[in-house]
This record gives sequence, structure tokens and C-alpha cells, in this order.
Amino acid sequence: MKVVGLDREDIKAGIADRSMLVIDVREPHEYAQGHIPGAVTHPLSTFDTKAVADLVAQDGRRPVFSCASGVRSVHALAAAQGAGIAIEEHYAGGFKDWYAAGEPVEA
Repeated sequence: MKVVGLDREDIKAGIADRSMLVIDVREPHEYAQGHIPGAVTHPLSTFDTKAVADLVAQDGRRPVFSCASGVRSVHALAAAQGAGIAIEEHYAGGFKDWYAAGEPVEA
């Protein structure tokens, strides 16, 4: 399994230049309480690799998994790669890092 951990500056740059699709794998209630602007929700508890593959193919941007602290996003990477989906990047600090730094949040 290949895992590339991105930091907050990487995520901010990818959002700013519209090259990155942030896929938030936290639970729906966590996502609803606040998420990285523009992130799409795809909870790990109901992770559907076909739906992720379709989303990535249709969107065209560079997919990056994000969760609360970088643990569930690695599990999502394992599931995606196991299904043959070429996703290797995740936000290592996750939403906790984003929020603690005072970055903008959507709810």
C-alpha cells in the first residue's frame, strides 16, 4: 500500500487552485458539524469503493482522503487501493489540524 501524507499547506494549495477533491471519510454527524470547504462526504463506515471510483472518474480532480486526524483516511486508502483505485494521498493532520489552525470551515 502506498500512503502519501499531505499537510495543511498542501490541502490549502489544492483547494485554492481547484486541483484537489477532498473526500471526507468521517461520519455524517461529524461532517455536518463542520468540514473543509468544498469537501465531499463519503463515510468510512459505509465506504463503497465503486461509488468512490465513480466520483473520482467524474470529478477529474486529484482525490485526497481526509478524516478527523489521519487514521480513518489511511483505512480509506487501503480500501480504495485494494479495489484498484489509484488514490495514494491523504491529509495526515485531518480536520482537527485544519480547525485548530483557524482555517475556514463549512457546516
